Amino acid sequence: MNERLPFLRDKVSKLTTAPGVYRMRDKNLKIIYIGKAKNLHNRVISYFRDTDHTPKVAKMVSLVYDFDFIVTKTEYEALVLECSLIKQEMPKYNIKLKDVRGYSYIRISDETYPRFTAEMNEQKPGEYFGPYMNYTIAHQTTDEVNRVFMLPTCTRRFPEEFGKARPCLNMHINLCIGVCTGKITKKNYLEAIESAKVYIKNGSENSIETLTAQMNTAAENLDFERAAVLRNRINAVKKAAERQFIIDDDMLDTDVIAMSANGNEICAAVLSYRDGRLRDRGEYFLGEAESVSDMYEDFLLQYYTDMIDDNGETVPREIPREIITAEDIENAEIIEQLLRERAGHAVDLSNRKRGRGAKLIALAKANASDSLALRLGRTGKEITALEELQKLLGLDTPISIIESYDISNTGSQTMVAGMVVFENGRPDKKHYKKFSIKTQSIQNDYASMAEVIERRFRHYLDPSETDEGFKRLPDLILLDGGTGQVHAVEPILSDLGLDIPLFGMVKDSKHRTRAIATGGGEIAFPLKNPAFFLVTQIQDEVHRFSITYQRKKHKNESLQIGLTAIKGIGKKKAEKLFNAAKSKEELKNLSEADLMKLLGVNEEIAKAVFEYIKQL
Repeated sequence: MNERLPFLRDKVSKLTTAPGVYRMRDKNLKIIYIGKAKNLHNRVISYFRDTDHTPKVAKMVSLVYDFDFIVTKTEYEALVLECSLIKQEMPKYNIKLKDVRGYSYIRISDETYPRFTAEMNEQKPGEYFGPYMNYTIAHQTTDEVNRVFMLPTCTRRFPEEFGKARPCLNMHINLCIGVCTGKITKKNYLEAIESAKVYIKNGSENSIETLTAQMNTAAENLDFERAAVLRNRINAVKKAAERQFIIDDDMLDTDVIAMSANGNEICAAVLSYRDGRLRDRGEYFLGEAESVSDMYEDFLLQYYTDMIDDNGETVPREIPREIITAEDIENAEIIEQLLRERAGHAVDLSNRKRGRGAKLIALAKANASDSLALRLGRTGKEITALEELQKLLGLDTPISIIESYDISNTGSQTMVAGMVVFENGRPDKKHYKKFSIKTQSIQNDYASMAEVIERRFRHYLDPSETDEGFKRLPDLILLDGGTGQVHAVEPILSDLGLDIPLFGMVKDSKHRTRAIATGGGEIAFPLKNPAFFLVTQIQDEVHRFSITYQRKKHKNESLQIGLTAIKGIGKKKAEKLFNAAKSKEELKNLSEADLMKLLGVNEEIAKAVFEYIKQL
C-alpha cells in the first residue's frame, strides 16, 4: 500500500484534461515510468483508484512518490515526446526489448578474392550486411549465397595457392567454380561477388534481371562459355527462390509481429519479409505480462527506433512499408504517422485475420511461443494452449496456475473431492489436495463442491497457513460439471472477497469433454483447438485423482468395519491403524509386537488383529 495515495489523488484531481506525457517518480525522484495520454487527468487517476492492477502495475504504483507531466497540443505530439523521453531515461517499468541473441552479420572479407561468412560482430576487416536479429538467418543466407554463386568455402588462400593442389570435391559436384585452379579471372570472380551482393540486398528477382542482362551481353559478344556460366547461375537463383517461403506480391516489404504470454513473461516475435522471402527473424522478451493488446503499441514505438548492436553502435532500424500485427492497435493512425516521418515513405499498420497475412501471423506467433517455451522450460504447444484458453474464456491476464475440482462418491457412504493443479500447462502434483466431505450426510454434488471450495480458500485467507499449495491463488478455477456447479460456488468466492475466473467443464453422454460452462450458459470448443486438448487433459486428470482417492477411502472404510468386529478394537483404533500404514503391504509387515505398541492393546487382541490382516 502506498502511503502517498491521498497526496497523489489530490494532485491528480487538479490535473488538466489536455493530452500530454506523465512521468512517475520514486522517493528518490528517479523516473520509474513514462506514459502518454489523450486525457492526462483520466489516465493518471486510473493508477491511484482502488481497482485491480496487474502485478507489474501494482508494484509500480506502490513505489510512486510523485509525478510530473508535460502538456502537448495533440495526442501525436505526446506520442513523439513519450518515445524520446523513454529512450533518454530508460525507466524501470517501461518495457525493455531483451533480444534472445545478439546481432549477427554477413561479412565480405577484405581480400583479393573475397569470401562470404556469417559473423557475430564487426571486428574483422571487410564489408558487412546487417545487423541481423537472428544468427541462423545470417548463416543460412551466407550458405545460400555461396551455393548459388558457387563461391569457395575452403581455407585456401588466393591467389597464393593457385594450382598448388588438386581441386576439392566441391568443384566436381558444382558447388564451387574452382578458383583454386587459377582459371577464373579476378574480373569474373569479382563480378560474381557483386551479383551475390545484389542478391542479398534486393532478392532473387533483381538478381535474375541483372544476371540475364549480363548473359545476353556475353552471348552478343560471342562469349558463349561465359553466357553458359551465367545461365547456370540464373537457374541456381531460381531454384533457391523456390525453396524460400514465397509470399504474395503485396507483401514484398513486410514485418509480421505477434506476441506470446505466459505467467510473468511476454515474448514478441518479428518476421521480416523482403522481396518475397523471409529475410530476418527476432524474438524479444518484454518482462512481466500485462494485457498483451496494450503492449503492442509500446513495442512498436520502441522497436522502430535506432537499435544498439553488440559493439554499442547505433544502427538505424529499417521500417517496412507494411506492418502486420496479431492484435488491433488502438492508436494505429498516429503510430503510422510517426513511422512515416521516420521512414520517409508510407507505412501501413494492419491486423489481417484472413488469407496469407493470417498464416504469417500464425507463423510469427509460433516463433514467439517456441522461444517463450524454451525460456520457461515448456513446449510451444503448452504455451499456445494456455493462450487459446485465455482467449476462449475472454480473460484479460495470462493463465499460469489452474486449479480443478471434482466430487466423487459411492452413494452417501464415501464422499470425497480431489483438487489437481496445472502450472504452465503441466500437472503440478506436489500441490494436489484431497478432501473428505464433512457437512453432507447424503449425496449432494453442488453442496459438496461449495464446501470444498470454501475450505480450500479459507486456508488461503488464514494468516497462520503454511502450506505452499494453499497460500497462492490460481489464475483460473475449473469445476468438473456444468452451470449448476458454477452457480453453487460463485457465492462462496464472492463472500470470501475473491475474484478468480470460474468455469465448469461439461462432458457429453460418452464422458468426453464437450464445452466450458459459465454462470450464464456454455462456450463450445472449436475442434482441434489446443485449449480443448488442455481442458480435456485437466478434466481426465481431476477425475482420475478424485475417483482413485474415493476408491481407496471406500476400501479402507470397509476394512475398518471388519476390524471393529474384533473385541477391543473400536473405530478410533481402526482409523489409527490405517493411518499408520499407507498400503496393504505395510499392514502385513506389522508384527504382533508392532500392533500391541501401535494400538495399545494386549497380546490376545493384537494376535486377532494380526490374523485378520493376514487374510486381506
